[in-house]
Amino acid sequence: MAARTMFDKIWEEHVVTTLEDGTDLLHIDRHIMHEMTSFKAFDDLKEAGRPVHSPGLTVAVQDHILATNPGRDDYSYDKGTPIIQAQRRNAKEFGVPHIDIHDREQGIVHVVGPELGLTLPGVTLACGDSHTCTNGGIGAIALGIGSSDVGHVLATQTLPLMRPKTLRVTVNGTLGPGLYAKDLILFIISQVGAAAGNGYAVEYAGSAVTALPIEGRLTLCNMSIEWGARIGMVAPDEETYEYIKGRRYAPKGALWDRALAYWKTLPSDPGAKFDKEYVLDAAKATPQITWGTSPMDAINIDQAIPDPAREQDAERRAAMERSLKYMDLKPGTPMEGLPIQQVFIGSCTNSRLSDLRAAAEVAKGRKVQPGIRAMVVPGSWTTKQAAEKEGLDRIFKEAGFEWHEAACSLCAAVNADTVAPGNRCVSTSNRNYEGRQGRDARTHLASPAMAAAAAVTGRITDVRKLLGN
Repeated sequence: MAARTMFDKIWEEHVVTTLEDGTDLLHIDRHIMHEMTSFKAFDDLKEAGRPVHSPGLTVAVQDHILATNPGRDDYSYDKGTPIIQAQRRNAKEFGVPHIDIHDREQGIVHVVGPELGLTLPGVTLACGDSHTCTNGGIGAIALGIGSSDVGHVLATQTLPLMRPKTLRVTVNGTLGPGLYAKDLILFIISQVGAAAGNGYAVEYAGSAVTALPIEGRLTLCNMSIEWGARIGMVAPDEETYEYIKGRRYAPKGALWDRALAYWKTLPSDPGAKFDKEYVLDAAKATPQITWGTSPMDAINIDQAIPDPAREQDAERRAAMERSLKYMDLKPGTPMEGLPIQQVFIGSCTNSRLSDLRAAAEVAKGRKVQPGIRAMVVPGSWTTKQAAEKEGLDRIFKEAGFEWHEAACSLCAAVNADTVAPGNRCVSTSNRNYEGRQGRDARTHLASPAMAAAAAVTGRITDVRKLLGN
């Protein structure tokens, strides 16, 4: 048998049939849904008189439009109230397991999946959210889908998809001090471009990738969509198995042994051919910061903002000029030292325990500068409790950070959490396009450590200057 990629192995095992136009009908093992993309799908089912095909394979989660202030409830953000309550009613009516606002498993959908063991190597997982690719860090095919596709999965437990091409990004070497998974993915996107992954399923490989803990691999895969790839994956290994073992929905006993044996067959075979490959050197990256309105507008912290006049491609040059105008920045300006007004540590990209630890290491013994609003929003109730057990919440509060309840918060900015017009926010989220965090908000993407450094210095700062001091 010819050598196969990890993607090929998982995809082929889930094809129910191939349709006349070449579309594959794929069985979906896990379906996770949040309140913002579920109500329309449930309405369509009701109108058609259809039940949910396999309610036990779907989990409904409340995360996007929830308020994050302490003591929050259904009514804390009035625009969210009907959406929150619709999800609760629909889940009950259709028999779908539901993680509600006050449940101990509540959290951001892409944090909860791996945390509970719903996400496993070799599964196909779908969710009505573009950052579902996060789950590929466990070794799954994880698909972000639209609301009509959510309805299709609910009704059939399948999804019709054209098979994507395969792409491997190999990052050799090791990340230096003060660099994290967020720096790595921003570096990758800045090197290959925001459209380089269009039409591909991406596998991340190389020593810099395999050295990442699982939470870092989830961060890496989370931003695959930001360079056009619908699917991002990292091959499972011993680190993966150790992370999964004992989680609530993970296999137990004899099932664990059978699952483990299968998982070990998943990594790409030696000699497997990819349709496209990139090879990068981790040593060329320093802590990353974005200057524009695309994740590809990332540079090393010790670099200056590039000049659009030197860009040969007319379309890219025009995009750079528009970004600089929106961000109110000039070519040649150093990013380090740029004053900021807000900091956000959270989102499905960077709200896990390791992210909070990295930020707390920088915040400890320091103070948020006057006039700056700094928010920390854990990705789940479980993460929040673990952080509080370690005393991370006390570190943040003593430094002047706000400590919030778990939700998407300022990443999606569909609740009350927004950036004021014209303000600069160093954010650990995944998107920085115009208006993403609020009207005329200026977002600079960075790692949790870099975000914390900005909060305690009042400006964009090379976090390496604070670590160990």
